[in-house]
Formats: sequence, structure tokens, C-alpha cells
Amino acid sequence: MSKQLTLTKADLIEEVLRVTELPRKESETIVETIFDSIIQAIQKGEKIEIRGFGSFRTRQRRGRTGRNPKTGEKVDVPAKRIPFFKPSKELKDFVNSEEAANMTAAAEAAAAASEAHRG
Repeated sequence: MSKQLTLTKADLIEEVLRVTELPRKESETIVETIFDSIIQAIQKGEKIEIRGFGSFRTRQRRGRTGRNPKTGEKVDVPAKRIPFFKPSKELKDFVNSEEAANMTAAAEAAAAASEAHRG
């Protein structure tokens, strides 16, 4: 079983830092501002569209009757809005391209080498 690689917010900040050569605090502000803007727009029910990447919006989930897993007791689950991401065609094509597969294989090999090096 291969270890799943995860890109974190800290990794994104590091990438902004590397590409822009801005101070760390400014790089953090850029990443936080982008996330905050997306969250605020979704809270207002707005749709966010980032060409070549995808779109964020909310979907309405109907109320239903669920069960408490511990007691088996029936529980009413109210209707709610949930965030939804729809990737663009370009993003889907890239993820499924041969180049992406090669990048994933290289990243997995690097992770395995790093793990072996650590002990």
C-alpha cells in the first residue's frame, strides 16, 4: 500500500514564497486571502469560477431520517447546504494525462526513498 501524498496549506505558502520571493508573512496573507474569499462567497451562496481549475458552489441536501450508530435510534437529519467543487475539463484532462501519471510515479518514488532514508 503506497503512502498518500498530501499538499497542505503550509506547502502552498512555501510555494508562493518560492515563486514570488515575498516575505513569509506576505505569502501567508496571500494564501489566507484566497481561502477566505472562497469561503465568504460560498457562505453567501455565490458561485466561484476559476477558469482552467474548476468551480465552487453549494448544493442543497434534503433532510432525512438517519440512525445513531451507537444506539440504533432513529434521528432526524435536517436539510443543509454543502460545499461542492466541480473540476474543469482542463483539470480533469491533466489529472488523467500520461504526464500526470509520470509525475505521480516520481513523487511516490521520492516519498519511498525519503521514508527509507529516515529509517
